[in-house]
Amino acid sequence: MKKLVLIVDDDRVFNRLLVEQVAEMGLDAVGAHNWKEAAQILQESEPDLIFLDLRLPDADTPQLVASLSGQFPIVVLTGYGSIRNAVSLIQAGAVEYLTKPVGLDELEITIRRELDNAELRRRNAFYRRQLASRRPGPLIGNAPAMQEVMRLIEAVAPTDATVMIQGESGSGKEMVAQAIHESSQRRGREMVTVDGGTLQETLFESELFGHERGAFTGADRQKKGLIEEAEGSTLFLDEIGETSQANQAKLLRVLETATFRRLGGTRTLKADVRFVVASNRDLAAMGQDGSFRSDLYFRLASFVIRVPPLRERREDIPLLAEHFLQRFARGVERELAPEALRLLMAYDWPGNVRELRNLIERAVILAGGDRRIRAEHFGPIVGRTSDAVILAFEHEPSLADIERDYLRRTLLRHGGSRTRAAAVLGISERSIYRLIKQYELGE
Repeated sequence: MKKLVLIVDDDRVFNRLLVEQVAEMGLDAVGAHNWKEAAQILQESEPDLIFLDLRLPDADTPQLVASLSGQFPIVVLTGYGSIRNAVSLIQAGAVEYLTKPVGLDELEITIRRELDNAELRRRNAFYRRQLASRRPGPLIGNAPAMQEVMRLIEAVAPTDATVMIQGESGSGKEMVAQAIHESSQRRGREMVTVDGGTLQETLFESELFGHERGAFTGADRQKKGLIEEAEGSTLFLDEIGETSQANQAKLLRVLETATFRRLGGTRTLKADVRFVVASNRDLAAMGQDGSFRSDLYFRLASFVIRVPPLRERREDIPLLAEHFLQRFARGVERELAPEALRLLMAYDWPGNVRELRNLIERAVILAGGDRRIRAEHFGPIVGRTSDAVILAFEHEPSLADIERDYLRRTLLRHGGSRTRAAAVLGISERSIYRLIKQYELGE
């Protein structure tokens, strides 16, 4: 999509010439002869660069520069050049100051440079956000299942193929999507993420495709959608199984035609976007029972990556735990006590890698200046293996503590059924009722 340059100058001849010259550079250009016209344009579009005349008939340019420079790069134009004016405008936030008449070479150099600088600032902001983010980190794992995931990423990343990522919540689906993006030809731009599980159905179309001014009540200006924001990049649509069938149909059309229209718009726009989707639900089964469009499923399922839950790659737990220990070290060299590692290895990890990360962070906080992370720092978690149940407490437990916690967790595992819990524990239902009353485990 072409970059847009807005030129605000009350000299109509000069304005028209500048618009024509910018257009000859292969860019979109629009002119305004006063700030009132410019403000109207800004309600309907978002320019990538603004040229402002120093002396507008209806606005104070230095004030405009100060208020707009955080949103747009601004170049000030004037026929009254002075070092004092230049310094004050640069201090106010202008990126450049040009004196009329402007030579064609100078104009093109300025435009190309400032558009490149704007893109660089955008990327730097992205990398700062990345550094500040609390994502679990890079893909880590030596388990065969994770090695297969990495092999598939390596194979599909250089292409523009749509990818479906399936896995339980917390298993690392977004990290897989990010790894695909960062290994692709589109890695120079930020990956755009959409959470289909939290996006309201009524807002889906507006958020994804954007809208025109007046498309609905409250739409007082044109708004680019996330597809446009992801131009030349990757759009990661998480929890696609939560979207309505009506919105699934709209998404299918984009995937099939690589085109879309803003809500309320008549112009068809190109979508130069690589789609990566994810779900923690069985979309194949949903396609069969009609709760998910089968045509969309088959369009998405051409390349599927399944992310294994942590319980299926237990050999990666020490590696991941060490990674998170270093991340949250807080200036103290940390290590896991043997009993703590045994506990982590035995636990079922229903929250997967995300839960492990959060547990390690909590343990580091509770350990304070203690370099050794012990089992009690994890709090009351339960780990299950084929032949053992491991309980952990924040204090030295009594026999009654162990009995109470084991009974409570047995009841939870069996949906509160006292009959099934009694059978598992090898005691009578009467004894179950007595223990529930004794330990105050009833409703």
